Amino acid sequence: MHMIRHLMVAVFGVGLASTAHAAEITTLGQPAQLDIRVAGAHSIRVTLRPVAFDDTFPFTPALAEREYAAPVISLRALDEPIKRQVGPLTVEVRADPLRVIVTGTNGEAIQDLIFADDGTLAFALDDQPILGMGEGGPQPGRDWREHQIEFDRRGRMHDMRPRWQANAYGSRNPVALLIGTAGWGLFVATPWGAFDLRDTERGQFSPWQPPEPPVIPENASRRERTQLERSYTAQVQGRPPKESLHPGVYDLFVFDAHEPVQFMKDLSLISGPAVLPPKWSLGYMQSHRTLEDDELMLDIVDTFRAKRIPMDAVIYLGTGFTPVGWNTRQPSFAFNPEVFRRDPKDVIADIHARHAKFIVHMVPWRRDRLPSLRGTIPPDSDETLDDAHILNYWRQHVDLVKAGVDAWWPDEGDWFDLFERIKRHQLYYQGPLSTTPNTRPWSLHRNGHLGIAQWGGWVWSGDTEGTWKTLEGQIAVGINHSLSLSPYWGSDTGGFYTTEELTGELYARWFQFSTFCPSFRSHGRIWRTRLPWGWGLKEMGPLEGQRRPPHRSELNNPAIEAICRQFAELRYQLMPYTYTLAWQARDTGLPFMRALWLHYPEDEEARSLGDQYLWGRDMLIAPVYKPGARTRDVYLPPGQWYDWWTDANEIGGRTIHRPVNISKIPIYVRAGAIIPFDPVRQYMAEPVDEPTTLRIYTGADGQFTLYEDDGVSLDYLQGHATWTKLTWDDSEQCLTLEPGAPEGTSSQPLPRSFEILLIPGGRTTRVNYGGERVIVSLLEE
Repeated sequence: MHMIRHLMVAVFGVGLASTAHAAEITTLGQPAQLDIRVAGAHSIRVTLRPVAFDDTFPFTPALAEREYAAPVISLRALDEPIKRQVGPLTVEVRADPLRVIVTGTNGEAIQDLIFADDGTLAFALDDQPILGMGEGGPQPGRDWREHQIEFDRRGRMHDMRPRWQANAYGSRNPVALLIGTAGWGLFVATPWGAFDLRDTERGQFSPWQPPEPPVIPENASRRERTQLERSYTAQVQGRPPKESLHPGVYDLFVFDAHEPVQFMKDLSLISGPAVLPPKWSLGYMQSHRTLEDDELMLDIVDTFRAKRIPMDAVIYLGTGFTPVGWNTRQPSFAFNPEVFRRDPKDVIADIHARHAKFIVHMVPWRRDRLPSLRGTIPPDSDETLDDAHILNYWRQHVDLVKAGVDAWWPDEGDWFDLFERIKRHQLYYQGPLSTTPNTRPWSLHRNGHLGIAQWGGWVWSGDTEGTWKTLEGQIAVGINHSLSLSPYWGSDTGGFYTTEELTGELYARWFQFSTFCPSFRSHGRIWRTRLPWGWGLKEMGPLEGQRRPPHRSELNNPAIEAICRQFAELRYQLMPYTYTLAWQARDTGLPFMRALWLHYPEDEEARSLGDQYLWGRDMLIAPVYKPGARTRDVYLPPGQWYDWWTDANEIGGRTIHRPVNISKIPIYVRAGAIIPFDPVRQYMAEPVDEPTTLRIYTGADGQFTLYEDDGVSLDYLQGHATWTKLTWDDSEQCLTLEPGAPEGTSSQPLPRSFEILLIPGGRTTRVNYGGERVIVSLLEE
């Protein structure tokens, strides 16, 4: 129990005097120490541990390795309440029960924690939405299409059980990070546990009690043995390993989130800043399932190029997950001879010659061959290079790298515990770098947790259903994932499981949504319906076990291809803006997909919306998720906004009813935005002759710092990049271009020209920029 026992003990604390009659702090009946220290500019770290626990902090790979300052408050006993300034926050500690009250600079409430006698933790709630908590949502049952999509996490018990799931949400990758939009954040790094958010004033966290391994009778059949083992695995998978659990230990972070941008920065420092992905990975990726031969593989790439639909990578599923995949039956590192009639190296070289990357689906060995995942690459001197070491497992990939494989899709591994799941992300970052140094790795995983961004962790939402309700749900899933797990997220465009609801219209709407997701990728069963031109074909191709395929009348619809081409082109035209968002994710912790709350925290309407979001600071995206929609209600936060398609001006602070047709979704840009916009490319590295256009949305002052680097190497870690600061003065109608490199970097901009476009009105001018400050007046003469 957590309790205070009255004993004659001393009080240990920075700035505290000892007392002869104090109450001893305990946790689960053991003498304990409470430490409270600065975690970030707007956060604190609270650690409660038995005195017998030797380490300062319990270990979790969810946290980045970094130094923390000495505690401002360090107590083993407490006689009367104490109050101290911990960074910018004020912390009051009370006894019986042990209570930690956190307030902000101006006395505003942040959080009120109570460590209860039964080992649970109570915390304050309010009447505003709670966001975050990782990826996925509830298990709503068979009538899930009728349920309201969960964006706000309040109102139910969260068992925080990692699991495979289909329907509208996909996989559940829980993270114990609660983001109170009233202005607080709480991350329980240790222990793992469940959250009860059913009460309106107090939430409760209950530590997880791991089950005992099953006792399998000697006479158990193979089936009974398998059932017992699977039942146990389902209860422990994705959670911390049992040996890492220390009863009575709490290690948590409290954030002042009244300024959400500052909260995201602190979270990034605590969990590890995101590494930049290769630039090509922000382009479109086409996944394949049932293959025929290597000629089909090349034909798909050639069709993209002939139809002039931008694309940067092709992905191939493994055999066993499809009847005929890139390899022999999974798990396997061997190319499938039924598919590759020629040397795989030659086939991959031909794909590379068409400017496409080659990505393969990977499944790990089971425990008999891969007992665990541990270690680092390169290994530390005290590490044992056994079957569980990630270097030895990575070495099995090296021949594929030599054959030309560019990136990885590590699937399955649901049986891994939390530490192994994060270690797998580390494996697919450090492993490729050990084989191809100074080339940014990329991998896409089913499972993840806060802390994977430092390993370039990309997650997709798993095996979702191809329905309209799923498309709606994926918007909320992507926003919450981006707030609390990693900035790198996406879904299977069209949904993984094909249903009778999947039509050309639904695929087009999902493609439009995916254009504004970090991962832009199509995948699913009856895979030819996931091709941008698939709905214009006469045949669907292999049904791949789907019992409810779309009606044949949905085929022969060439209009869908034109819509997909338009949005793929838009994705590539916006790449200067989007790639800058990747840098912002690293530099500030802000994700690509942003809840409206991040930039409009005082707007109660904006806080609650989970079906629209900001793409960066300046663009508002409202995906259409209703069949046959003719209008889309869009809430515009306060200020002036411009319709992306028409340049029409709208006054914010209200909901508008935007007419829509199948070819467009509502996109709005705020006044003062500067959107860098490129010519159309067919692949990310394609040279173009025309300059980047700076689209200036007038009506307010604005600023944008354009980030550019080589898109391939790790040189950005040494500050080798270019930052161009763009400042718009609306009253003077002038744009200033100047170097905007952070201190300590080596920005060397090359001479270039920009086209400047004023919106509305359409006035244009061209400016040459060579790295020196330039002021361009756009006043009408």
